[in-house]
Amino acid sequence: MANLSIRGLDAKTPAELKARAAREDASVNTLVLRLIAQGLGHQRVKPALRRHDDLDALAGCWSQSEGVAFEQATAPFDKVGPKLWK
Repeated sequence: MANLSIRGLDAKTPAELKARAAREDASVNTLVLRLIAQGLGHQRVKPALRRHDDLDALAGCWSQSEGVAFEQATAPFDKVGPKLWK
């Protein structure tokens, strides 16, 4: 394996690498190798977990009367026909 020295890093970068490696429970060397492999396209980048909030406007926005109407409309689904359990 080859060794590589990187010159010209700003003062923040080594500290950021150390902090990220600690968060990921990895060594700085392992982190840098993974970042290089991902950057070169040798290793697939896992997609970050994304928060989906596109349905937030629908959550909890029924009026009292709409809630009652929904309960009444879906009440038959709570009843189980005896023939289905034989």
